[in-house]
Amino acid sequence: MSKIENFTTGIPMDSNTKIIKLDPQTNILNKKKIRNLLKNIVESNDQSLSENINNAYHENATINAFHPINDLEGISDITNKLWKPLLHSFPDLERRDNLVIGGSFQDRVYVATVGHLTGTYTNPWLNVPTSGKTIHLRICEVHQIEKEKIINSHILIDIMDFIRQAGFWPVNPSLGIEEMWPGPITGEGTTFENLDLNLSVASLDQGLTMQRSLNIKPETDPEATKDYVREKLIDHPQKDYWHPKMMWYGPCGIGTARGLKGFVEHHQLPFRLTFKERDYWKIGHYIEIGDGNFSMTGGWHSIQCVHGSSDWLGYEATKKIVTMRVMDFYLHHEGLIRENWVPIDIAHILYQLDVDVLNLIHKK
Repeated sequence: MSKIENFTTGIPMDSNTKIIKLDPQTNILNKKKIRNLLKNIVESNDQSLSENINNAYHENATINAFHPINDLEGISDITNKLWKPLLHSFPDLERRDNLVIGGSFQDRVYVATVGHLTGTYTNPWLNVPTSGKTIHLRICEVHQIEKEKIINSHILIDIMDFIRQAGFWPVNPSLGIEEMWPGPITGEGTTFENLDLNLSVASLDQGLTMQRSLNIKPETDPEATKDYVREKLIDHPQKDYWHPKMMWYGPCGIGTARGLKGFVEHHQLPFRLTFKERDYWKIGHYIEIGDGNFSMTGGWHSIQCVHGSSDWLGYEATKKIVTMRVMDFYLHHEGLIRENWVPIDIAHILYQLDVDVLNLIHKK
């Protein structure tokens, strides 16, 4: 098996870029402030929404959002295309954070979160019929901070999981288990106050080294069969980084897997067979941060690939070039990667394959 190469995974920097080294105390304050600003938005009423959005966002802030919301520019877009419709559909919405981490990457400062927006599904959202029942909207975010306000966000709400909870399933069955994502096994996802810069660096380095190992591709070997690739992935350099009791929390449409064997069987093997032609870092990560025993990376998009088989998600090969909106959140525990929360915009991927899941609901 090949050795892990060492290469840059972030987006290219200008030679004049001024690198920010964020002080841990400032990072703690950023996390507390941004978490509170986001909570206020979610729990707004008609009278307070505008004020709470203006308190959180710069006037010209932008959001890279999930399909079908996609790109938002400025306070008006953020208000009228994202938050007003959500609060109309879920009048009793509340925010439940499982993980809040922060840090700096290149010349940018970030706060990133994993959690749920929970409420009663009262009025249609995205034309999905209402259920009148509780729904936990899985939400994963990266917020870039300037002068204590958000200047840019990347937001992935799991639309597939929303559709599932609303009582519909318009696509092929998941290979993993569909469930509500738990918080970290250590129970400290929103409460830790890390002051150890070396620990943060070590966590991020472990996550990035494991990711670089994924560039070793046994599925491209001339003798590659499904069984051959499965065996090679179990005995892959990645095995040195995953905890024996690892949990891989995938997006709805893929589902959750446990242990390296489960991860390979329920996601990695079918993914690699479907996307043999792929570049994980076509553009590069816009964020790479470590914060104590946690780290995260994100690409928008960082993966570009050719849809070559039906193994992953079950749709016949289209040979289309597909891009992916992906985040990876890691818990580093007992010296290894114990948990990996992986939001992926599956609805956006399927849309590129001419599968419009929101339209399919009304054809069932």
